[in-house]
Amino acid sequence: MRVAVRLVLMCAPLLPLAASLPAQPPISLDEARNRGLVIFQQSAVTGMVLVVVRGREAMIETYGETYPGSGQKPDAGSLIRLCSVSKVFTGDLLVRLAVDGKVNLNSPLQRYAPRGKLVPQAIAGEQITLLDLATHTAGLPREVAAYPARIPHFTFPDHSQRWAWLPRQKLIFPPGSSALYSNVGFDLLGDALASASGESYAHLLHKTLLEPLGMWSTTLFPSNGQCARLLRPATDQGLCTETQASGASGGLYSTPADMVKLLQYLLRIPGSPAQPAGALDVYLRPQHLKSMQGLSHAGDATGIGLGWVEIGGPDSPSAIMEKTGRGAGFNTYLALIPQRQTGIFVATTDGRGDAKVDFYHEANSLLANLANVPPLPPKTRAAHAAQTHPKQRRRPAVRRPAQN
Repeated sequence: MRVAVRLVLMCAPLLPLAASLPAQPPISLDEARNRGLVIFQQSAVTGMVLVVVRGREAMIETYGETYPGSGQKPDAGSLIRLCSVSKVFTGDLLVRLAVDGKVNLNSPLQRYAPRGKLVPQAIAGEQITLLDLATHTAGLPREVAAYPARIPHFTFPDHSQRWAWLPRQKLIFPPGSSALYSNVGFDLLGDALASASGESYAHLLHKTLLEPLGMWSTTLFPSNGQCARLLRPATDQGLCTETQASGASGGLYSTPADMVKLLQYLLRIPGSPAQPAGALDVYLRPQHLKSMQGLSHAGDATGIGLGWVEIGGPDSPSAIMEKTGRGAGFNTYLALIPQRQTGIFVATTDGRGDAKVDFYHEANSLLANLANVPPLPPKTRAAHAAQTHPKQRRRPAVRRPAQN
């Protein structure tokens, strides 16, 4: 029987940002605003939101337009699609239910399957566990199928569709042996958490996490008023609608104001509710896996958490816990240096030009400068080659269905 091994990030006590200075002092929030403007201008996007939390400091800055030609800047109440940043909420819920004794990370998915549905196993009998789903090591593909035309983003597959699909699958590799980024894996994890709690995933998320954090504008059910504030990219991305079908993998909407609250929670800023132990830990190292694909968009992955990816290595003062997101014309990025209580959230909407910079590398450098640590190097060619990036998957009307 496989046993979950958790590799805990050994975070040093929070030091004053002026301590152990590298060559330059940490940049000010005003300088971060200016750096954000450069990233915006060189990314050739329609609009951009930058959220920074550093200790008790917080900043929201916006750039560009809410949609092409609007002449209106985004603001703290603008609606954003979080895309795969939604997965960090699912990982948090997994740990919370484990602490409450409702699930175990090593519990098999089969325990929470609908009546009569069999979860596939490896040839040697290895079963998919909740930990496998949360670390992309379940042996499942990225998606159920190509996204159907004219279906709103993050509404496919729904619960019945994925559970009709799953029993017919042959696992790509034995669970726990390799990593392959999987959106459907996280939706199945959300289904398991819902089954274990006896309520819908949407209700569990709201009651357990969003309400305690006061994230009142983060939702799977946007109102007409919220949809009117949704940032829009240069190409038509279809309806703004409820997205509970993919709530666990990528369906969440939020606002810059709510992302301040999330960052404060993740960074354990005094006054924010406590996050359960283990939610930000590293559980797997790439060297312990036979292969890894789809987890190094923002840099060379050095660890895999519950929805999170570590880049920079456990011994690096610049190590970052991050999550990327992509879909419906949005690019989103959440990145933390926990030991410095510093984090950023960046969201952009697609424009019509070509970017002149590596968006993730520039965001990581900004975060390092804010945290007063050496910036990480750009990701290697090997990391580029190992990706199965959703930008290559398109549906009619130049829509990008999948998220990373």
